[in-house]
Amino acid sequence: MTDGVGSGAVDSGNSGQAAAWNGYEGRHWADHQDRFDALNDGANGPLLGAAKPAPGDRVLDIGCGNGRIARLAAAHAAYVLGIDLSAPMLERARASAAAEGLGNVEFVQGDAQVYGFGEGAFDVAVSRFGVMFFADPVAGFGNVGRALRSGGRLVFVCPQRFDRMDQATVFAAVGEHVRLPDFSQAGGTGPQAFADPGRPRRVLAEAGFVDVAVEEVEGVQYWGADAEDAAGFLFGWGPLRHWLREAGADAGTEERARRAAVEAFRGFEGGAGDGGDEGGVRLVGRYWLVSAVRP
Repeated sequence: MTDGVGSGAVDSGNSGQAAAWNGYEGRHWADHQDRFDALNDGANGPLLGAAKPAPGDRVLDIGCGNGRIARLAAAHAAYVLGIDLSAPMLERARASAAAEGLGNVEFVQGDAQVYGFGEGAFDVAVSRFGVMFFADPVAGFGNVGRALRSGGRLVFVCPQRFDRMDQATVFAAVGEHVRLPDFSQAGGTGPQAFADPGRPRRVLAEAGFVDVAVEEVEGVQYWGADAEDAAGFLFGWGPLRHWLREAGADAGTEERARRAAVEAFRGFEGGAGDGGDEGGVRLVGRYWLVSAVRP
């Protein structure tokens, strides 16, 4: 299906992100689609509940990755376009959409900061953890705004401060053995880009949006069947592999760090850190649900 929405460059100053998402990181996410969805699906309800895709709506999914949100939105909307930098993840997104028999969703490789979507081509733009990586967020959201019709809605979820997330406990345990980055710094480009709720308000206002609202939401993150499984998944994650290499961690140091992660994850077995009986390792993720309108 070709909808003729537009075209655009894959990269606009995000060469590092493009390299990561088309290398090990993108392949890891594509190969472990179900695991990453289980980790992030707790944000789906708040995101789609606020976006309210409806019959007749044309929806844009920014940083769509393996296409989970795009496919869920396609069950309610007339047409969905997912855009991402990662070729491996887009391949998985297309395969999943085909397996689900979805004929109204399309995926393109491109950089949402500069992609030529067409003026007013969409009614709703959404993103699940995909907008924190804009090299120039004002310009990026400005381009997304131009893709929305007048009155069109933008809704996205992004992480709160890392120290408010349950996983901070696990990373602190790992950090006792391996030097990790300073996760306390909000802002910039990366997962903590909008951890300060004032920043999305400022950025979206500068990008031309109105009625900007920021709401706190929580979601359960399923990390694995047990602590060993969760730690194994964590230690296959691209950024952690990179930090281990940067720290010059030898096999013994890495194993001690992994064992520390196992012990930290044990505190979350059986529920979302509350001694529940859901089974598996479940942590609480705390996010900002951000919404805005194109005037």
